[in-house]
Amino acid sequence: MIALTNTPVLDTERLVLRAPEGGDWPAFDAFLASDRAAFVRAADYSEMVSWRAWGHVIGHWAMRGFGSFVITLRGTGRAIGMCGPWMPATWPEPEIGWTLWDAAAEGRGYAFEAAQRARAHAFADLRWPTAVSYIDPVNTRSVALARRLGAAQDPAAAHPGDAPCLVFRHPAPRVSN
Repeated sequence: MIALTNTPVLDTERLVLRAPEGGDWPAFDAFLASDRAAFVRAADYSEMVSWRAWGHVIGHWAMRGFGSFVITLRGTGRAIGMCGPWMPATWPEPEIGWTLWDAAAEGRGYAFEAAQRARAHAFADLRWPTAVSYIDPVNTRSVALARRLGAAQDPAAAHPGDAPCLVFRHPAPRVSN
């Protein structure tokens, strides 16, 4: 299997964030097939939609030079989700997104740890001047995570698509003189 090359690897105390690989698709597919993916699936689950979505994740790296990282547990390499900078062609602003594929990974602070590191990468390495997170209004866990990350709701911001969506704007890092 061919892997993406020259992509950064981001480390945290408990996690390694790396580029997606073809071998991650079964875990992603299982997530998309579950009820837990209701907030990220644009349509009812099908293997074809899941396959195309995974191709979108990998292709984003090739087309933009950045993309969502697969979140893996340090020491085991087990893929538990995805997090990172994201900006498909129709997005009005660059986004920091996150999903945990494995329900057992929820409630342990992994998404917070990964999102902090991915956001720092977007601001420092990609030099983004701003970042938002687009969140389904009924996704209370993601709303809580955005707030925990210090993001504030921006009702005036545009969002992709026609579905209801909250836009949370992330604070830019402080620049020291």
